[in-house]
Amino acid sequence: MIDTHAHLEQILCDTKGEVDLIILAGANLETSGSNVKLAKKYDFLFPTVGIHPQESSDDVESLEKLITKEVVAIGECGLEFLGDYNREKQEICFRKQIELAQKYKLPLIIHARKTVDEVVEILKEYKNISGVFHCYAGGIKRIKKVIDLEFYFGIDGNLTYEDGLVDVVKNIPKDRLILETDCPYLTPVPFRGKENKPAYIKYIYQKVAKIWEMTFEETEKIIDKNAKRLFKIV
Repeated sequence: MIDTHAHLEQILCDTKGEVDLIILAGANLETSGSNVKLAKKYDFLFPTVGIHPQESSDDVESLEKLITKEVVAIGECGLEFLGDYNREKQEICFRKQIELAQKYKLPLIIHARKTVDEVVEILKEYKNISGVFHCYAGGIKRIKKVIDLEFYFGIDGNLTYEDGLVDVVKNIPKDRLILETDCPYLTPVPFRGKENKPAYIKYIYQKVAKIWEMTFEETEKIIDKNAKRLFKIV
């Protein structure tokens, strides 16, 4: 099993043996730097570096200095227009990170909360990019837009308690789905309401296996292959 999106700065790395690989998502300069350091200590951790749209005042030029050969993606980055925001600043920060992904030939981890359409339109302007829509929440009607970009769909623990997401997963091509905990958030059933951790990724795998009407092992093989393909992990 592979957890393709975890925030571990507040969680102990106690999941070795339960989860094969964990991809650490960056949210700002501090957490991105922490990801790189953690990955040097644990061989089953893979770092990403990125600036979340809520942190768009951070310096992308400084972010580039954190990129090492171990880094597997740029993100999470994107747009979020809920609450108090500066749309122009977010877009500038997002575009700079897209350019970083192009420069270093790395996939993007996209944060597009209520902004899938806007993010898609920006991404369409660029060539030679790949990535995943983290915690995909664009519904069935936007699936084709993401497929046309040749991006992947990240699905989280809310799949275990949001019926609408079940229909979404049924409509996502099997070779475009990866799974993520987004820990310490979005804890799946049966631990909903408690702090999430990478080991709980298995409950999302189980739910997908049920939706696909496949065995856990068959499901795991497909999803893990997708994750390794996207993040170029051998």
